[in-house]
Amino acid sequence: MKIKKLVMGSNEKALLAHSLLADKKAQEPVILDLRGLTLISDFFVICHGTSPAHIRGLTDFLLEELEKRGLRRCGLEGYQDSEWVLADYGDVVVHIFSAEGRDFYSLERLWGDAPRLTNEGAAPKAPARSSLKRTRDG
Repeated sequence: MKIKKLVMGSNEKALLAHSLLADKKAQEPVILDLRGLTLISDFFVICHGTSPAHIRGLTDFLLEELEKRGLRRCGLEGYQDSEWVLADYGDVVVHIFSAEGRDFYSLERLWGDAPRLTNEGAAPKAPARSSLKRTRDG
């Protein structure tokens, strides 16, 4: 099935990545809004998988679906080891960890000042593209 290629802002890219990962049973996906905190990226999408095979499956699915939509990847790191896969889309960076890697590197704590993007203030499970607001998660 052909999917129409769209021009997306960083908000939409982050929400799309989050939604795709959640659909494939990524564990505890979150979106951190880094705008105003750093120049490296606008958003981090962070989640973890249940096994190396799950992490590679999440990564493969994400890369394929984003490519279908015309989104070009700047870089990919960690795929072979599947402890921490980083898919860089410039303004959105997706981090897919093992559970142990996520605990160890603790990006949510490191970037604790970053608001989480949520759907009407709820924990992001299947974010809508409209009616988003920024909240502090503490």
